[in-house]
Amino acid sequence: MEPYKIFLVDDHTLFRNGLRGLLDSREDCVVVGEASTGEEFLEQLQECDADVIFMDIAMPGIKGDEATARALEIRPDLKVITLSMFGDDDYYFRMVSVGAKGFLLKSSDIDEVIAAIETVATGGSYFSQELLDSLVSNLRTTPQPENEQVDEESLSERELEVLLEICRGLSNQQIADKLFISKRTVDKHRANILAKTGCPNTANLVVYAIKHNLVEI
Repeated sequence: MEPYKIFLVDDHTLFRNGLRGLLDSREDCVVVGEASTGEEFLEQLQECDADVIFMDIAMPGIKGDEATARALEIRPDLKVITLSMFGDDDYYFRMVSVGAKGFLLKSSDIDEVIAAIETVATGGSYFSQELLDSLVSNLRTTPQPENEQVDEESLSERELEVLLEICRGLSNQQIADKLFISKRTVDKHRANILAKTGCPNTANLVVYAIKHNLVEI
């Protein structure tokens, strides 16, 4: 198997060098490029041949959400993992809305970094457990406007089961194995859930499900 190709975007040289060293020390990863600002990343975008982009949120100049949005307009195939030291949920909502597929705190250990790379590179979405716990805690203590309330009964019992496993980070095949149903059935349930909730992708769906108390994580 070819190693995953990683591009790092972060304005902190020490952090970037440390992460590069950890990734380059492994046989399953190789860092193919770096940028210290969103502008530098966008300048290199046309030549960027990476499976996963690690994107810092708060950088001088173009912030991570704007850089991600611009990049995905040009290269919709890019898979972006958000990196942050912040606990401000608004940052993550913005990254979700522009199309980021993974979310990691900079305090994450290398095993979690690799898990996020593998999940996102193969088409999934990844939330660090620490961040997920924070989102659950903060979102559930924030009252939602009446016009944002969602009727849980609009999702079937099986769809709610599938939704819970999606929020836990399981792939469609893993969900199928756990629930003793076919992957094709899970694919259909996932498509129905996205359609009913109006979410464009899994990352949006996770935040949506937590925000509207559709799952207990």
